[in-house]
Amino acid sequence: MQTIPIKRALLSVSDKTGIVELAKDLIDLGVEIISTGGTSAALQAAELPFRKIEEITGLPEMLDGRVKTLHPMIHGGILGRRDEHAIEAAKHHINWIDLVIVNFYPFSQIVNQQLSWEEAVEYIDIGGPTMVRAAAKNFTWVGVVVNPEDYTSLLAEMRTQYGLSFTTRKNLAEKAFAVTSHYDAMIHQYFLNQNQSIDSFPPTVELHLEKMAELRYGENPHQRASAYRFRHESKGLLSASPHQGKPLSYNNIVDAEAAWSCVNEFAAPACVIVKHANPCGAATADHIDEAYMHAYATDPTSAFGGIVALNRPCTKAIAEAVTAMFTEVILAPAFTEEALTCLANKPNLRVIEIPADIQQKWEMKFIIGGLLLQERDAYQLKSEELKMVTSVKPSPAEIESMLFAWRVLKHVKSNGIIVASNNRTLGIGAGQVSRIDAVDLALAKAINQTNNNLQHTVLTSEAFFPFRDSIDHIAKTGVRVIMQPGGSVRDEEVIAACDEHHIAMVFTGKRCFKH
Repeated sequence: MQTIPIKRALLSVSDKTGIVELAKDLIDLGVEIISTGGTSAALQAAELPFRKIEEITGLPEMLDGRVKTLHPMIHGGILGRRDEHAIEAAKHHINWIDLVIVNFYPFSQIVNQQLSWEEAVEYIDIGGPTMVRAAAKNFTWVGVVVNPEDYTSLLAEMRTQYGLSFTTRKNLAEKAFAVTSHYDAMIHQYFLNQNQSIDSFPPTVELHLEKMAELRYGENPHQRASAYRFRHESKGLLSASPHQGKPLSYNNIVDAEAAWSCVNEFAAPACVIVKHANPCGAATADHIDEAYMHAYATDPTSAFGGIVALNRPCTKAIAEAVTAMFTEVILAPAFTEEALTCLANKPNLRVIEIPADIQQKWEMKFIIGGLLLQERDAYQLKSEELKMVTSVKPSPAEIESMLFAWRVLKHVKSNGIIVASNNRTLGIGAGQVSRIDAVDLALAKAINQTNNNLQHTVLTSEAFFPFRDSIDHIAKTGVRVIMQPGGSVRDEEVIAACDEHHIAMVFTGKRCFKH
């Protein structure tokens, strides 16, 4: 395919970044400029020669600007095939438009300003997307640019190639269709959000993401990977501010997301340490330093090479502790200057500053041929919802520890068990295919931390106990309180086993599986 010379360009942009400079360079290259509205004003202020759109259409902009480029003289000039339609175009005095430079009203920014429905609708661009789609469809003959970042490369090619190559026009068309697709999906989502009568699950899901970075590899070195962020998204890990360290790896991102989601369950100062997407230690305390110390003490072996997440500013004391061992990532809403100075001694340590409260409403999992969409488990269990089902009752302190453990348990892969006391984890059994194995793992870690003293500890399970065998095993360790959802056909058998061992059992009535 041949390189097409650019003789006439239409400029109509909402984002006027670099547009005057671009127009000057195009004019220097012999390109005639056609322009509309605010873009015309910018070119006129710069005293650049151009033709207004009404000079081409023979009609003024009308209907409060809703109609200005929707005219055969414009779209015929963009859509016509230069070989097959030349005679027809000449008959109707249509001149070809070889380059379309357009970007749209910033609908995503406008709707975030809480405008009324009537006000927001006026910011839905019609003429811009129509011109872009037309130019992208006819990329065989026309170039289309929708992003100011492409102005430099556009001019460079025009100077050296005296036009635009087929490959460039095709690549620009691909970008253009991506933009129009995203724009329509964004408006569709706005309508869904405004329509309170529809079900909370949308009938269609449009995912529009932008590539943030190519990662060194995926879960394993032989797997390629990249990170993508939802367009216009300013929250979350991919938008966070790194202070230092190597770029986050695929596994770093997965683990950091798990740690940050868990630590944001708590209003009190909290620390969560994650290894391989599972919490290996968590605690709340009156001061963040103490929370870190207790979270780390849960399982120092697993914390090696882990991810540390804090919901309070990182202090010098925590920075000193983190740099004394191998840590992959530390996340916090802020870092003191003393902490940053200390952390700088480990230049490969990723230090990420990220705002709190980043939880999303939905969670997605991709499967072959589609995806699963569900609400995030944002449920906060309350003490008044607990059902005491045994003759022995838990103390207020034990109830507090159970509610703490439940918030952590929501982020532990099933089958999951937590042994806790005084708002700190003592042992976590995660990702076991047998609940008995999960119990054994959590108890073994807790026994190791407490020198075989599990008096006044609580054990929480994210799903019911189907048999009494786990209860009989737990009773031998000294655990005095068990919390579980209940709902098994053998609940009465399990409750009876707790009464025999003088163990308190509490039903939540809620399950918190995590797969």
